[in-house]
Amino acid sequence: MSESQPIICIGGANIDRKLYVKDKAQFGTSNPVQSALSVGGVARNIAENLGRLDLEVILLTASGTDSDWSFITEGSSLYMNLDYVSQIPGMATGSYSAVLDPEGELIIALADMDVYEEITPELLRKQDVLLKQAKCIIADLNCPKGTLQFICDFAKSHQRPLALIPVSSPKMNRLPDDLKGVTWLITNRDESEMFFKRKMNTDQEWKDALKKWLSLGIANVVITNGKKGAMIGNREEGIFHFPSIETKDIVDVTGAGDAFSSAVIYSWLNGQRLIDIARAGAVNAFKTLQCADTVRKDLSPVQLQKDMEELS
Repeated sequence: MSESQPIICIGGANIDRKLYVKDKAQFGTSNPVQSALSVGGVARNIAENLGRLDLEVILLTASGTDSDWSFITEGSSLYMNLDYVSQIPGMATGSYSAVLDPEGELIIALADMDVYEEITPELLRKQDVLLKQAKCIIADLNCPKGTLQFICDFAKSHQRPLALIPVSSPKMNRLPDDLKGVTWLITNRDESEMFFKRKMNTDQEWKDALKKWLSLGIANVVITNGKKGAMIGNREEGIFHFPSIETKDIVDVTGAGDAFSSAVIYSWLNGQRLIDIARAGAVNAFKTLQCADTVRKDLSPVQLQKDMEELS
């Protein structure tokens, strides 16, 4: 490790279960379903995207010692280093189970994420040397708030680039109170509305929300807004709107946001301009929407470049 500068992803790595009810769902009784199992978790998904883009990636997370973790290892170890994962005996590996109706609409979702409370500042202090070497630290909001504040303080004091990736609107209360020194925040409309307790109904309100994030000391901010695209900005280059790339061939939305975030960070590390960074994110998300996989299997530096040229 003495020569390398890995990207360190901290946060969720879980099993995603989808259970499709074959007929109308009936509560209080057994329902025939068709099920699918895949590997997920925001930090893990981003790590796989970046690993497929030929970057050296280390995943820091907490897991159980169960068969679910073995399944995650099988689907992840080619693209990231898992040697620093903390396995907690007696705890279940993180899981997200979604029950969907025959049309694919969500009936209920069940999330068992207690194991991520074990990603503590104490756990990360043991990886002090590793974190000091990081080319970039990426943390998702599955981590406890105190841990995220520790990561922010560490990144600032050791001058390590830091990207924070929200997971959902309810977890926005985990954002550190002091965001000065954060290099990237990649958020969506719902998450920004939840944090600022203010709607973004117009383009001006969308832009104002981005300015508010920047005023908190974050260097670069993205707010995605579904079919309306993304707004990206910093103090040096200003604020840009990048329209979404429209497609009617959506196979699965899972992982598209993580694909966007990954390509943004990858392009930034390669010294791209803001508008090109946004384009890379949009292109990778677009291609991910068109496949059944959470992380597209054809992703590589050459393929991403081809996709960007094709869709420019």
